[in-house]
Amino acid sequence: MSEHHEGTDGTGDPTKKAAAGGQPTFLERVDSALELEISRGPIVNTVQSPDDISSTKPTTSSTDAPEIKLSGGNLRPGFFGAGGSMMRKFDESTLQSRKASRPSSPPPPAIVGIGNKVARPDYSEEKIVLAMVGLPARGKSYLSNKLTRYLQWLEYDVKVFNVGNLRRSKAKSRATKTGKKEVHSANFFSNQNDEATRQREILAEESLEMLIAWLHEGGNVAIHDATNSTKARRAKIEKRVSREPNFSLIFLESWCDDPDIIAANVDLKVSAGDPDYMNMSREVARADFLARIKQYEAVYETVTEPHLSYMRIANVGSQVTVGRIHGYLQSRIAFYLMNLHLKPRAIFMSRHGESVYNVEGKIGGDAPLSPRGLQYATALPNLIKDNLGDATLTVWTSTLQRTIQTAQYLPFTKLTWKSLDELDAGVCDGMTYEEIEEAYPEDFANRDDDKFNYRYRGGESYRDVVVRLEPVIMELERQDNILIVGHQAILRCLYAYFHNLPQDDLPYIKIPLHTVIKLTPKAYGCDEERYKVPIDAVDTHRPKPTGSSSAHATLDVPINSTARQFEVAGTANSGIAK
Repeated sequence: MSEHHEGTDGTGDPTKKAAAGGQPTFLERVDSALELEISRGPIVNTVQSPDDISSTKPTTSSTDAPEIKLSGGNLRPGFFGAGGSMMRKFDESTLQSRKASRPSSPPPPAIVGIGNKVARPDYSEEKIVLAMVGLPARGKSYLSNKLTRYLQWLEYDVKVFNVGNLRRSKAKSRATKTGKKEVHSANFFSNQNDEATRQREILAEESLEMLIAWLHEGGNVAIHDATNSTKARRAKIEKRVSREPNFSLIFLESWCDDPDIIAANVDLKVSAGDPDYMNMSREVARADFLARIKQYEAVYETVTEPHLSYMRIANVGSQVTVGRIHGYLQSRIAFYLMNLHLKPRAIFMSRHGESVYNVEGKIGGDAPLSPRGLQYATALPNLIKDNLGDATLTVWTSTLQRTIQTAQYLPFTKLTWKSLDELDAGVCDGMTYEEIEEAYPEDFANRDDDKFNYRYRGGESYRDVVVRLEPVIMELERQDNILIVGHQAILRCLYAYFHNLPQDDLPYIKIPLHTVIKLTPKAYGCDEERYKVPIDAVDTHRPKPTGSSSAHATLDVPINSTARQFEVAGTANSGIAK
């Protein structure tokens, strides 16, 4: 996708061209716009003086860098969203990249080679220790898992170091040697239990050393998943990390007083097969876990240290407080966490109905729907209503006519995203794969060998699509019910994000035509259902070629154990995929 944008020169003036080194990325423009938006107010409150802070309830603190607090009602909802000011500017500036449908024809003979492989970004200088803070059942692991999935999707090396898992692993090893099983009941977590306290401190320090070693081996973001609930513990972490040059330390506190959230987290802990409560009744496990929480509450100190870099998430997203957050990656982490919520919702995904180009085996273009594709558009509203009930929903489409046609009968609010346009095939737009293979056999083979990284000349790679979809991910995380009527490559990328799938598998995820995928985000993953509409369509899935450099097989998803498929009718097997 060819884009032409005005950049900034680092002075905050968006009308100036970027410095020599190329055009700024879309995310850089978003960051510049956020600075301008903050300067307009009223989305932030800057705190210059300290407030009284109790040992249990967070409020603001004094720092030499202003602290920023954002609540659910402060951030302008449309600014980064579909149809918001930033997305409108982005759509306008990239309008010329939209391609019309055109007849298939052989490529010009003068063009030799159609593209190259895109190198992975070099993030080797990024070294962040993210230390969790919070009582048990307050959502620390939820936040760390969500953040891990997001950063890995953007190709940062991220790893969670969970002190509880280390404790259980070591206890299991000792039990194997001695034949005696250790009991880690609530008393083990009492601050009055000197020996247990000493053991827990050793485990926390050992986990931190493992984390630091991993960062030296090439990792980017290491998450210390523990309570880290006292100032003394946080001081130890700060002192140890300060010995590492170029390492940044951020404390991420998950604070919660919502009884419903706490009760749900307690239920998840005692009913999801937690190793601490194996072979224990739910009632006994619940009583012990609640007693453990009380042991931590007796010594808990919220983050008030004025010199620390920190983020505080209240009730999993109802309010976010940040202090001393610096740099690009730290800012991206903070912005992502601002968009999370736990409200029940469904994300529906559907490819457009079968298009004329699908039938002809061509890629790209802006072709209209085939007669069967129009049938699917007519059938789609009833399927969505049957699964949604009386709930509200917003429909997102790309700017290409096949998605807009597919959504035309849906009785919901509709928004178009330029970012949802299909992967740009560049000079190969409107060609069949047979034509591409004949004209460019070497490049055709290179794409088969590494489909995620291969970029068409004048077009995009899957890696490029992942980058341009980041604002879509941000908006998806903060929205309620959404139906995305999109394209095969786009939905593959979004699906991979929600299921945390690796890059090698992403270009081969099976997203068939005339099928609705319903994802229901949960605390630690997504439930999935698939609904096949009984209208035949070509099969556009192109499996991974034999001998590809990746050992992973084609994903005939759904891939998680909770997924359910509702197969109504078969499809005709013909056609080619992007």
